[in-house]
Amino acid sequence: MASVAIGDVYKSFGTVEVLHGVSVDIDDGEFVTLVGPSGCGKSTLLRMIAGLEKISRGEIAIGERVVNNVAPKERDVAMVFQNYALYPHMTVAENMAFPS
Repeated sequence: MASVAIGDVYKSFGTVEVLHGVSVDIDDGEFVTLVGPSGCGKSTLLRMIAGLEKISRGEIAIGERVVNNVAPKERDVAMVFQNYALYPHMTVAENMAFPS
């Protein structure tokens, strides 16, 4: 495993800002759970860490490497959801691609 550092990360969709200056340091080997109401940005943050969603501003580092512009397959990370699918009515591919 590696540490993850999220520094002052913002995400906007058009003129709508959905994540506002998120910062957190996760140490190597530490277990982290994101909990919050529907629509608060949990999945968006995970998608940005995984590289499936571009960040609007800020920095994400995995280990000592800033990964803002690193392809998802080169980040060596995975996501786990409480349920088998974030949106059970969608296929795995549709879940991973949402929102496209």
